[in-house]
Amino acid sequence: MPDVPETGDAEPVDPLDGRRGGSARRSPATGEGVTAIESQLRAMRSDAEQHIAHARAEFDQANERLKQRTGRDVIVATLIGVAIGAIVIASLIFVKWAFVLFAAAAMVLGVLEFSRALRVAGRRVDVVPQLVMGFVLLLSGFFLGAWVHWIAVLVAVSVVIVWRLVAQLFAADGRARIEVVGDVLVAGFVQLYVPFLTSVAMILLAQPRGEWWVLAFLILAVAADTGAYISGLTFGRGGRHPMAPRISPKKTWEGFAGACVAALVAGALLAAFMLQVPWWAGLIFGAVVLATATVGDLGESMVKRDLGIKDMSSWLPGHGGVLDRLDSILPSATAALVMFYLLAPLGVS
Repeated sequence: MPDVPETGDAEPVDPLDGRRGGSARRSPATGEGVTAIESQLRAMRSDAEQHIAHARAEFDQANERLKQRTGRDVIVATLIGVAIGAIVIASLIFVKWAFVLFAAAAMVLGVLEFSRALRVAGRRVDVVPQLVMGFVLLLSGFFLGAWVHWIAVLVAVSVVIVWRLVAQLFAADGRARIEVVGDVLVAGFVQLYVPFLTSVAMILLAQPRGEWWVLAFLILAVAADTGAYISGLTFGRGGRHPMAPRISPKKTWEGFAGACVAALVAGALLAAFMLQVPWWAGLIFGAVVLATATVGDLGESMVKRDLGIKDMSSWLPGHGGVLDRLDSILPSATAALVMFYLLAPLGVS
């Protein structure tokens, strides 16, 4: 008989691999195996880094081509536009009065950058009274109604003008009379251009279903701007048929045609599905906003040309300044309020 080991010295045999030991003991990996695995991981990492670097280089090249063709960083501009649009839509739909805070922030930034541009051009602008009266106009537009608001407008313009005259009186710096008159006119213009036009949107916001009309005219202004941009980039490249070469050489009739199509289509859709008015009323709404947006865009371009600047500021990458985005929106607020009074009664109950 074969020798049988004693029970105390016996090791159980693992039925899975036939080797002795309660648990299958594996020999540790050799140094060559570890080195091979590390080499494979390094190769995979290097390959992934090369692919990422190549994709990033292609992305940068494509973005640079877009910059050269359009004159701005389209990707950054799009991301910022989407973020601002989300805030606007959320405030109008969910918390109506929250849009007043957004409008106030836009008004403050607009007044600050416009005042800075005017000061660089040699004008005297009093920022504090401009901002204080601006807040008064926004609050009166939203809480007090249209008729009382006109009194607030007269008070605001009077305050900024008188403030400038008194400040100049105490300055006694020998400033020429014609320059003082220019400063007074500029003071009233700043108040009417930024705070007053912003406050008109607050009057519209305070109306029944006014938030939808505010959202509609904002969409129309953006649609017109986007349509002009795409159409001008596609068909009017190189300024084939300039619209106003002495004011804004890059604006073409091809771009204006694209803005017309976009504004009319958007107006009809907004009228039918959001404003609850006949579709043809949306065509009128779209045409009117298109006209005011175009005039506002050209007007701001004329002001910048007079000041000798390209953009009001660089606070919004890819867009320029706040007023560079509000140039078509501010005049459209008045048009939207008029359209509300004329077209809202046509609404389907």
